[in-house]
Amino acid sequence: MPPFLRELLDLLLRWVHLIAGIMWVGNSMLFNWLDRNLYQPEPDKQYPGLQGKIWMLHSGAFYEVDKKLLQPPARMPAMLHWFKWQSYTTWLTGASLLVVVYELGGRAMMVEASSPLSLLQASALGLGTVVGGFFTYDLLWRSPLKKVEAVLVPLTLALFGGAVFVLTHQLSGRAAYIHVGVLLGTCMSGNVFFHIMPSQRELVRATEEGRPQDPAIQWRAKQRSIHNNLLTFPLLFIMISNHFPSTFGNELGWVVLWVLMLGGAGVRYVMNIRFTWKPWRPALAGVVVLSVGALVALTLPRAAATPSSTDAVSFVRVAGIIERRCLPCHAAKPTDDVFTVAPKGVRFESPSQVKANAEKIKLQVVTTKVMPLANKTGITDDERELLGRWVDQGASLE
Repeated sequence: MPPFLRELLDLLLRWVHLIAGIMWVGNSMLFNWLDRNLYQPEPDKQYPGLQGKIWMLHSGAFYEVDKKLLQPPARMPAMLHWFKWQSYTTWLTGASLLVVVYELGGRAMMVEASSPLSLLQASALGLGTVVGGFFTYDLLWRSPLKKVEAVLVPLTLALFGGAVFVLTHQLSGRAAYIHVGVLLGTCMSGNVFFHIMPSQRELVRATEEGRPQDPAIQWRAKQRSIHNNLLTFPLLFIMISNHFPSTFGNELGWVVLWVLMLGGAGVRYVMNIRFTWKPWRPALAGVVVLSVGALVALTLPRAAATPSSTDAVSFVRVAGIIERRCLPCHAAKPTDDVFTVAPKGVRFESPSQVKANAEKIKLQVVTTKVMPLANKTGITDDERELLGRWVDQGASLE
């Protein structure tokens, strides 16, 4: 695929993905909030099946919302709003982005230069983990144990944890994180397609045919909806993770991702139960403190190794490394086969541009070693050490 076309697809898919994701997550948050704030009014014979109601104030008007199961001989409303296309659009654009950016982006987007995996093998591993992970998750929660959450929750955590471990040890940090995100998104959208929507269609059919509505159907849909709600925060982090090399570029990147996933889901869980559990505030504080503390401990810069030399590093030597290892991408007209525009607009074509980005160079090239991408340009450890020493010495242009 021509680079300009891949970049255009990346732009359009990412834009739609963001819009649809905001709508989907917003709906999830709203309906879970509604369920936990409904109150039971006095018995009202006019509305059999009423499960709760709520009054809300927004945009200059009052809104009255009832939650109910329609009982015979009730009729279907003339207009019924369904919430499904946000989920499907988010998943379709996210899966397409995965293919456009990673599977079609070249081997350097998928694995490190030292990896024995080919692009085809890496893509098969990534996509296979997404597909296999979803069907394993779905089968677990279809099994007779679906109501024994004390058993299935640890099994599900082990499933996701295994996927995180395998992908982060076989793919590049960026690719691994995004494939884990697509796995979570596939589970969420699969819940909508295979469980929530069929359950809602059955409720509609029962109403149209004058049959009583089965509460078990409602329970099954709600269980998967809660799963989606708990996965929301971890997925939102993964969507922005590529901006933070201290996470995906960490030597313990799999632990970092797991901490953030557990912390995000834990925060979401406490927020869900806060209306019925009084000590939710200290619990929420505990989850946040533990998660942030673990994140700080994992990403805190380690003490730098003793430099092989203490000699002053001249800018001439630095410029030579930058020209050979960085300018193929970070230039007005990159020569790289993937990037046709300098990533994030960062260019190293003048001494002032290099000096202005000195700290970023140290972080990405020396500390996390996520740049050059998959080490396509073959930077050596000695060159990394020299760049780090130059920055530590004040990034002089002399």
